[in-house]
Amino acid sequence: MEQELRGALERGEFELYYQPVVTADDGTLNGFEALIRWNNQKLGNVSPGRFIPLAEDSRLISPIGEWVLRTACHEAMRWPSNLKVAVNVSAEQLTDPAFASVVVSALAQSGLPPQRLEIEVTESVFLRDGGGAAQLLDQLIGLGIRLSLDDFGTGYSSLGYLRKTQFSTIKVDRSFVVGAAKGVTESIAIIRAVVALADSLGMSTTAEGAETEVEVETIRSLGCRSIQGYYYG
Repeated sequence: MEQELRGALERGEFELYYQPVVTADDGTLNGFEALIRWNNQKLGNVSPGRFIPLAEDSRLISPIGEWVLRTACHEAMRWPSNLKVAVNVSAEQLTDPAFASVVVSALAQSGLPPQRLEIEVTESVFLRDGGGAAQLLDQLIGLGIRLSLDDFGTGYSSLGYLRKTQFSTIKVDRSFVVGAAKGVTESIAIIRAVVALADSLGMSTTAEGAETEVEVETIRSLGCRSIQGYYYG
């Protein structure tokens, strides 16, 4: 798989899908998250859950991530000007000192205003180095780019991360959405706590992975600002 992955960019095997993010109150579209897909001649459709960790381990994530960023920015320029595009960035990418200049270049070449780009990171970015990632993220925020904390509540969930970096959005993981829709007390309590925390810090909340009407209604009732998932996609 690694051998095939090394030539995937040159062969044009990657594709981006765009999953809508809507306002919880009225279902108004406010942007999309760019999701990478890989279709290889030998291996067929390979799940991101399989090839992204491999790309990180083999140091291929930086060129692939750059392609995603540039492609997403160009695509977003074809949309109405009020819509944002969110791009996932790995911890490996944030250890590259050149990453900020790659982002600036992608915005400049596409013409996309910085405020229409949202960078999504997970808590793992803060575990890799001694503060370099946080400094780099602050640089991006300084450019006007929005920042969201993905999968909050599934990792270390240190509240210190929220103090270190000025996130605009906290994303609630699908596992809590599913649990809350089934009436699981712990999931409901966690979502309520995350919403209250985000509100008090001036951040927004996006619930991920909404696939059914029950899940959407549950998310709305718990106060999340935005919803994302196959229900709308």
